[in-house]
Amino acid sequence: MSERDPSPSKGFEARLAEARAVRDGERGTKDGAAARSGMGVALRIGLEMVSALIVGVGIGWLLDWWLGTGPWLMILFFVLGSAAGMLSVFRTASGLGQGVGYKPGKGKGSERG
Repeated sequence: MSERDPSPSKGFEARLAEARAVRDGERGTKDGAAARSGMGVALRIGLEMVSALIVGVGIGWLLDWWLGTGPWLMILFFVLGSAAGMLSVFRTASGLGQGVGYKPGKGKGSERG
């Protein structure tokens, strides 16, 4: 067994705080600040844009080859890949793709009670 055996007597919040402290200690940073450095974000944005274009053009080229439709599907999927890449860049830049899980909105029914 592991030396960090969860105890049922501890509350969930206490166990969660302990796990986060262990994670931050292993990582050496608080809240993963090094993972969100400027160079890392720039490389991620560039890679997402280029990969979306490559996938779009590849799918269009394969469909054109299979169906014999000429360059039309490749052009269509180039545009769709460009749109997907720009959407991904927008989500990364605005921080929408950072959180995992449910994020309650502001409005009716968002408060606990």
